[in-house]
Amino acid sequence: MSRTRRTPADPELTHRLSRRNMLGVAAGATAAALLGATAPTAAAAEAGTAAADRGHGRGRPVMPPGRLGIQLYSLRDKVATLGFAAVFAELKKYGYDEVEFAGYSQGSAGPITLAQLKRLARDNGLTGIGSHVGYYSSDPGAYTFAQNLDKVLDDAQALGLPHIGTASGPWRYGATVDGWKRCAEEFNHYGAEARKRGMKFYQHNHAEEFSFATDRPDVRLYDVLLAETDPDLVHLEMDIYWAYAAQFRFSRRVDGTPAPFDPLDYVLDQPHRYPLFHVKDGEHDDSVRDGYRMTDVGDGDIDYRRFISAVNRTQHGYRAHHWQAEHDNPVESLAFARKSAAHLRSLREKDC
Repeated sequence: MSRTRRTPADPELTHRLSRRNMLGVAAGATAAALLGATAPTAAAAEAGTAAADRGHGRGRPVMPPGRLGIQLYSLRDKVATLGFAAVFAELKKYGYDEVEFAGYSQGSAGPITLAQLKRLARDNGLTGIGSHVGYYSSDPGAYTFAQNLDKVLDDAQALGLPHIGTASGPWRYGATVDGWKRCAEEFNHYGAEARKRGMKFYQHNHAEEFSFATDRPDVRLYDVLLAETDPDLVHLEMDIYWAYAAQFRFSRRVDGTPAPFDPLDYVLDQPHRYPLFHVKDGEHDDSVRDGYRMTDVGDGDIDYRRFISAVNRTQHGYRAHHWQAEHDNPVESLAFARKSAAHLRSLREKDC
């Protein structure tokens, strides 16, 4: 694979990125030592599955067992009208293992408590894997990390979520390097508070995170976020569709000089920082701003067999990552959910 990503043209940031990578390697070695007693059993089970599949002329399933989820934002219309119980029952039929929340209310379907919501998920064989909450607001009473951190963490803990995050970008203080450093400090704080409760804090990207700092057009803002956040405290949920849209939009700096990158390289450089992914598809189209038109998973041009297989081959990769299907505005949300699950479960790694 061509490794085209570049570290920022800033000595301090370059040093921080190098140090983060070293810390990640050390953390991985420690985890491997701690897991040594159980790893052979898990590895043997995976090898058995792969061998069985190859015996039928097929490679190992690309989707790891127990790791297929869906971001409930894609089903917000059905949650609002039918309620979580009906939606979860459908997701169980489609073979989903996990759900990522985008709010804990259900509109016209009536009120629901967190305890009821947790029980509904469990009763349908679904694990709540994470949730999206706003980063900040001008309203001091807003349900955001900045305004009501304890409440946000209390609710996530009540639901038993292992991850709690935001889909808001680090734009609170502008698009400068220093502005993103300030946001990184706040993210580190949220991560530290989440870790005290046994959870991981994460940030979900859109395309603009991969743009360049307004005061340093040679520095990619996403690199600032990686360099300035503690890898033990701040994790990333890569929205793969938006990362490829960013590749289309931001592979040249403002002055026109090339700045190519491959979204997959970010993950392979620091796989321990990416516990969660959004699996969202699109048809490539050079005539539109983002370079893609969003589609149902399986109907687009993003090579998910390649992407997920590569992540699976990283250390503990087949067991360490979670894949959430998503579409921002599906034509028919339950049909989207059904089709996405069927497609992702059908993918097989290439036979060796």
